[in-house]
This record gives sequence, structure tokens and C-alpha cells, in this order.
Amino acid sequence: MAKAEVEDRVPEGRKKPTTAQTTAQDRVWREVVSWLWVIAAFIFIEGTLVQARVIPSGSMENTVLIGDHIIVSRIGYDAGIPFTDIHEPLWRNPKRQQIVVFRAPLPDEGNPDFIKRCIGLPGDHIRMVGEKVYVNGKLLSEPYALVTPSAGPAFAQFPPSGDALQDTRLTPTWASEISQHVVNGELVVPKGEYFMMGENRDNSYDSRYWGFVPRNDVIGVPLFIYMSIRAPEEAWDPGHIGERFETYLKVFIDPGEVRWRRLFHTFPR
Repeated sequence: MAKAEVEDRVPEGRKKPTTAQTTAQDRVWREVVSWLWVIAAFIFIEGTLVQARVIPSGSMENTVLIGDHIIVSRIGYDAGIPFTDIHEPLWRNPKRQQIVVFRAPLPDEGNPDFIKRCIGLPGDHIRMVGEKVYVNGKLLSEPYALVTPSAGPAFAQFPPSGDALQDTRLTPTWASEISQHVVNGELVVPKGEYFMMGENRDNSYDSRYWGFVPRNDVIGVPLFIYMSIRAPEEAWDPGHIGERFETYLKVFIDPGEVRWRRLFHTFPR
């Protein structure tokens, strides 16, 4: 009994915690642990499984529209820590004519994430005559391509040569390097890299203008559209938080702004 009294004694100058204080501390600790689990789950899901993205431009019309909200699968393609440059490519590789999300090789623009269709695989020979695309000597069937006859082709022929290399739409790096990858008038895709193009051929900033996409920069592939909202292109640009909030608010007021028929549209894998 005396031993128990000694163990129970609180040092002089300190008060023994009350039951209420202990319970409050437990609640705070449980809350902290709960949020840590939420953060860990977010990092795992966002970094290795799926991501939510919104389409800000019309480069993939009519397959993907401005304001389409898509779920992107990273499974097998890439794993990383969200909001950092830390990532690791995995075992899956893009297929020809598959829609892919990737980091564009545009360091001056912060390597933005793009969504395009994979046209050329490593080792492929690519040539374009007007709007027609030839891969390894065969005309590529592209029922998805959106062509505006009045606009004319982006290039009379691709890869460009001579004066066409002075086209200001080409990045300086690509304009100086592209000839190194041309063999007998065809662009040869290097090992470990891919050639990407948008569906809206006359309004797509793609590999024709800035070059190949390294395998390490592939993020994943789209799974399905979970929301599609009609709104100006500016509303989805980075930093336009006010416009985006206003767009979502309009949806509650006028549900007709939602493209209901596009919801849960899936993409081939």
C-alpha cells in the first residue's frame, strides 16, 4: 500500500492532470493522427493511383473539350510525391494512338502538364503531307482528328526543312535539333521518347513545335470524364481562381451549363 502511494504522488509544484484534461489531449491527438492518415492517403492516391484534371484548352477537340474534368490513371506509368518534382517512371509505356498525360518539355514555361495523343513510338518513322500522317510508311487512320480546311495545314510537309525551320512557332531548341532526327525525309523517334499530337491539328501546340516527350515525363492516361462544364477557356487557366469559382457557382444556378451526356465517358486503354 505504501508503495502505491509513493508511485501515485505528484512532484511538488505540479498539478496532477484532471480526467477532463487527459480526455481533451486524447481528442487532439486522435484528430492529429486522423489528419495524418488523410494526408498519407492523399499522397498515395494522388502520387501512384489517380489524379483529377481539368482541360483548359481546345487542342484535343472533339475528343476532349474545354471544361472536361477527367480522372487520370497513373497506375503502372508513374509514381511520385504530389506538388514536387520527385517521381519514378514505372513499367507501362504509351501505345500508339493512345491519349496520354505528360509533362511537356518546355522548361521556360515550367514544364506544364499536357494531354495529347501518342502518334509515334520509339523507333517510328513519321512523315506528314498536309494533314495526312504516315507512320513507318503507312497512312495512319485518324477518325478522331479535327481538321479545318479553311485554315490550311500547319506545315505543307513535316518534318520541316529549309525556310520552314524559321517558323516562329517552333521552339529555338527544337528548330536547331530536329534535323538531327530526320532520315530520308522522315522524323525518327529516338529510343525512350514519344511523338505527341493534339486532335485539333490546326490549334494544338504539340511535338511538331517543341519535340519529343521522354518516357520519364509520362504521367498516365485518362480513365473517364466525371464532370464537363461549358465555360470560357480563361476560367480553367492556372491562377484564375475567381473565374473558376464563378463557373462552379453558375452550375448550381443553371445546371444546363453541364454537358450531361459527357459524364462518365470512358477512354480506351
